[in-house]
Amino acid sequence: MLLKSIKLENFRQFRNESIDFAQGEGGKNVTIIIGENGTGKTTFAQAFFWCLYGETEFSDKIILNKMVATEMTPGSEEKVRVTLALRHGEVDYTLIREQAYHKDYSNNVKGDNTVFDIAIKDASGNTSYVKKSQCEAEVKSILPKELSRYFFFDGERIEKMSKDISTGKKATDFAEAVKGLLGLNAMISAIGHFNPRSSLSVIGSYEKSFDSKSNTKIQEYTAKIDKCNSRLAEIDAALEELDAQKAAAETRKSEKVIELKQYSEGEKLQKEKEDLQKQIENTTRMRATVYKTMCKDFNASMSPFFSLSLIKRVALSIEVLSRHDYSGKDIPFIRDKTIEYLLKQKVCLCGTHLDEGSVPYEKVKSLLDVIPPKSLSTYVTDFKKESKRRAGAIQDLVEQMQDNLATASQQSDDIMDKTDELHKIEAKLSGEDVSEKVRVINNEIQICVKTINKCNNDRDKLNRERGGLEKERERADTERQNLTLLDEKNRKTQMYLTYARKIYEELENVYRTSEEEIRNRLQDTINDIFKQIYEGGLSLTIDSKYHITVQANDYEGDVETSTAQSISVIFAFITGIIKMARENRNASDDDAKLLSSEPYPLVMDAPLSAFDKRRIKTVCEALPETAEQVIIFIKDTDGELAEDYMGNRIGSRHQFDKKNEFETNLV
Repeated sequence: MLLKSIKLENFRQFRNESIDFAQGEGGKNVTIIIGENGTGKTTFAQAFFWCLYGETEFSDKIILNKMVATEMTPGSEEKVRVTLALRHGEVDYTLIREQAYHKDYSNNVKGDNTVFDIAIKDASGNTSYVKKSQCEAEVKSILPKELSRYFFFDGERIEKMSKDISTGKKATDFAEAVKGLLGLNAMISAIGHFNPRSSLSVIGSYEKSFDSKSNTKIQEYTAKIDKCNSRLAEIDAALEELDAQKAAAETRKSEKVIELKQYSEGEKLQKEKEDLQKQIENTTRMRATVYKTMCKDFNASMSPFFSLSLIKRVALSIEVLSRHDYSGKDIPFIRDKTIEYLLKQKVCLCGTHLDEGSVPYEKVKSLLDVIPPKSLSTYVTDFKKESKRRAGAIQDLVEQMQDNLATASQQSDDIMDKTDELHKIEAKLSGEDVSEKVRVINNEIQICVKTINKCNNDRDKLNRERGGLEKERERADTERQNLTLLDEKNRKTQMYLTYARKIYEELENVYRTSEEEIRNRLQDTINDIFKQIYEGGLSLTIDSKYHITVQANDYEGDVETSTAQSISVIFAFITGIIKMARENRNASDDDAKLLSSEPYPLVMDAPLSAFDKRRIKTVCEALPETAEQVIIFIKDTDGELAEDYMGNRIGSRHQFDKKNEFETNLV
């Protein structure tokens, strides 16, 4: 299948645009369509899929151009149409899919069912139309929808395809793609034509052809063989279903194990978060205790603390007084009132007259300075002792306060550091309950493990039953053969049946040998392409179920791949298949030519975005060599590089010119 042209009419932002594709003339097999993001690259790429299969991936199912829809009047009709011209085999096809849209009197635009037509022009130039009821089947014969994903893909979906390959999720699809594209379908059909499990096959028809008139036992053995074959067919179908269930469970398990790794890290972070929260709470409580102690100590020493300055000033005066000796100069039990009385009476206790201004008067008067309540000798001594005590207590308070403040400050710094760390962890966790997530994921993994184990057990039971049925069938077949030899007609039927079985066995042997050889060649081809695209000591392996794994050359076991590596894998896979089919078509060996298929184009939307400049170069160099036709929708920045690397292979170049949000032209 090679694409000749495509025309879009009122298809989203394209009102009337068309492209003629390069088909390899003069070695130019590349068509490049360049445009900025939002200009319509994906829309144009989706037009292929809509024309072929009537489906798109747009969230808005109304594909009618918005400007056209706005200009419609109530009761009017407009059509969306995509016309795709292609060549398949020796036949030219024109595929036309259109959908009518009507605007009701509430200004609502609604679309009808699509109409699909296929015109065929044969090698003689005669044109005919495929019956509408057979159009879908005709498309399937050209390119089955299941295989279209390998030839019409975008840069975003290609990564998912790679993950499907690496997990074995689509292993059956990949296997069918290889078998179909590399010419094994004819051999598979031949095997199915002789399938002993089917009553409609060659072998099945011979099984029913024995004449039981000569011996009723022949009919009995035939019935037993039919019953065994019928049950064996059911077992084969059940085994396939079990394999599919097991593969799905293994894929699901692999996905959950990967998810669990992510959440396991989260679970570790969750524990760190909880530990930090406890540490912050404990440190906060300890700091509160320190503050409480400081307040308690300060309250207890508040008076001395605030009087410290006054005490210091008084102490200076006291220090002066303390230089005088007042000891022994007071009179015991005599108070100031007594002295004042004597001075007033002007007579001392001893009878001496105390005339004001006399020596005795002054002597007695001076006692007022040394007796209570003005006993300086006592007060000075007591004050000095109390001042010293209070000064010491205040000093202890200050030192304790300083120690406590240092402790509280350290605790505050610790709380701040742990809080910052906590915020970082919370940002990583995004508020999720990681523990619950991990529990759920582990439960899902266990369910998958149980499913896998059940599938294995059921498979073992079915295989044991199968072995018994095959032995039973073999015994019945042997007994029947002995009886058929006694009758000429049955003897001929038995001979034909034996020949048919031999052909079936030979076809299966050839198929197994060819399939294994193709798979090994495919692995080598894919690795050659993969190494061109991605250099890095990695290689690919393909098992019997077409499960592709990436391995490091110096490491045993699978390795996780980056986005660029993943995309390189699917590139290598698709281009490898196409390259092998192309080589088979061009081979001189007739057997190789039998294992060939039609050429297919590669239609790619933004395939280079994940690569760096060096790998864009290797991809651009590889694509035109492996595929017979390459159509690339690419953003302008990558387009410049693609043009540099594929310039001599570009036969058709187009660029999007965005007029507005609802209309884009091709230039």
